[in-house]
Amino acid sequence: MSHVLDNPALASLTGPHAHFAEWHGRVVRYPVDVTPWLALPDEPGAADWADLAALAGPGAEVPLLGFSGAVPVGWEVTFHIEGVQLVDDGLDAAPEPEAVRLGPADVPEMLDLVERTRPGPFLPRTVEMGTYLGIRRDGALIAMAGERLHPPGWTEISAVCTDPAFRGEGLATRLIRAVAHGIRERGETPFLHTGAGNTNALRLYESLGFRLRRTTTFGAARVPEHLADAQAVTVA
Repeated sequence: MSHVLDNPALASLTGPHAHFAEWHGRVVRYPVDVTPWLALPDEPGAADWADLAALAGPGAEVPLLGFSGAVPVGWEVTFHIEGVQLVDDGLDAAPEPEAVRLGPADVPEMLDLVERTRPGPFLPRTVEMGTYLGIRRDGALIAMAGERLHPPGWTEISAVCTDPAFRGEGLATRLIRAVAHGIRERGETPFLHTGAGNTNALRLYESLGFRLRRTTTFGAARVPEHLADAQAVTVA
């Protein structure tokens, strides 16, 4: 691995997020109620694909985030889009006075907001991955952003979303700057992922001071039904 951001899930799960790690051979994932992210070795072989199949189970759909190689014969690619990875390059990070820290008690509202805005995967325990900030109006959660992957020295900004009724007020910008401020306060650097075709998000992120680091892919594949049942998982 030439850079920790080239395989950010692996760097996270062998680094600051090692307490989440579920291993099978050289394949590692987050718990399925935390995030879909998992990591193959940089150059997976047949044994690694077999370990992934055992970890996920026959017929399971597994995310292959950032993996651009060919899947083995018998695996069905079910999803594939081009993506980009952006890194902080002069972001004007600043605290947000209106933002509040979100925690487990806020998860039902966070899940509801995600369901209505579709910023990407957010699950019942995703909030455990880092700091999440939200903005409320009349008690209702209307916007949020937070931290996801955590490679050494870096933290990913994720789940940026705003209720459609409150768009156009700059809430996403304010929350991105606030989350980035907290990351910078720890001496780390913000980064993020988005779809290459998400032109509105790209325009916003670049205007805030993010720059393109690399292109990547977001995909998924289905484990063949004929592979052996999943074996025991080792939890770090």
